Amino acid sequence: MKVAWVTRSGKTELAEPIAVRPTSETVMYPAYAKWVKSHRDLPIKLNQWCNVVRWEFKHPQPFLRTREFLWQEGHTAFATKEEAVEEVLQILELYARVYEELMAIPVVKGRKTEKEKFAGGDYTTTVEAYISASGRAIQGATSHHLGQNFSRMFEIVFEDPKKPGEKQLAYQNSWGITTRTIGVLTMVHGDNMGMVLPPRVACLQVIIIPCGITATLPEVEKELLLAQCSKYLSRLQKADIRVKADLRDNYSPGWKFNHWELKGVPIRLEVGPKDLKQGQCVAVRRDTGEKIILPDAEIEKRITSLLEEIQNNLFKRASDDLKKHMVVADSMEQFQKDLDQGKIVQIPFCGGIECEDWIKKTTARDQDLEPGAPSMGAKSLCIPFDPLKTLQPGQMCVSGKELAQNYTLFGRSY
Repeated sequence: MKVAWVTRSGKTELAEPIAVRPTSETVMYPAYAKWVKSHRDLPIKLNQWCNVVRWEFKHPQPFLRTREFLWQEGHTAFATKEEAVEEVLQILELYARVYEELMAIPVVKGRKTEKEKFAGGDYTTTVEAYISASGRAIQGATSHHLGQNFSRMFEIVFEDPKKPGEKQLAYQNSWGITTRTIGVLTMVHGDNMGMVLPPRVACLQVIIIPCGITATLPEVEKELLLAQCSKYLSRLQKADIRVKADLRDNYSPGWKFNHWELKGVPIRLEVGPKDLKQGQCVAVRRDTGEKIILPDAEIEKRITSLLEEIQNNLFKRASDDLKKHMVVADSMEQFQKDLDQGKIVQIPFCGGIECEDWIKKTTARDQDLEPGAPSMGAKSLCIPFDPLKTLQPGQMCVSGKELAQNYTLFGRSY
């Protein structure tokens, strides 16, 4: 990992250069060493939100790969390996739930290969998402078991009453999820009209827009129409729905429709003079564009269930997409064919770092090979916990040189 160094303040050269903070291990673990003396001081479980700078510049893309990003990082230390190993998967499960239950994005859970794991750790677990529009995968969040690598380096040791006089090294984990989630959300659900937000994460779930206010509409009717919009607003607010009414009179309804569609608001509620007379309003779903007539009396109940339907539909749509595009290939030829169709592919793999480099080189297409291009070579995404196919005894790696260790998910990625 490259680090940004500050060497000057204004016009003054600094006596010692200062590194702009990358990840936190080297900042936090000297403190852990001071805090931990006895087994009673463990476990330590710290979580922080902070900005980090990584001076890598392969291929900048907003939210996905930037020099500075906001993230949440956890750093934990335990007396036993069992506790640490258990926590790695608990955290990974929470990250999977953030993607699946909140953002309606299905993920593949697995372990990183030796080449792709966090360099300082024993092993890395990950959740991987798939972007159908580009046929590429993206790492969603990671949870690492660091073993005793850092506790040895920073002398994070404790006395165990079962082994008096002996110093024991702590077992550590670190884990993190970043603002990259916003980029993944935008790409998985967005369409040609803009963002599409799953209701559970949308800061605005419903937008109320009055329609049919023309120059010929009597003032009394206009007042009634706007009053009805305000009534809907307060009724939906009382039902704990995040709602807003766009009553600006210097924009046409059509302009407002486009404006809120672009922002991805899940439901648009249209209220016109005819609706007013018929005791109803029209709900328009952002995910499907479907128009639904809602009677006044049922508005809270119907909107609540519609929001749930939209959430489930977005997850189902993305899940179907992932299922359709995640396949198994047992030969290099089939693997290449699937890759070029924008799929992510589970292949029998020996796990070797040189072999992984060879696969990346072999699968790269010749044209426009700048870093991050869609034609770049495939890299390993994870060894899925739940592979699509079981490895047969004696099955060879796609390279044909070594025995395969696992079915490993490969794909072009961000």
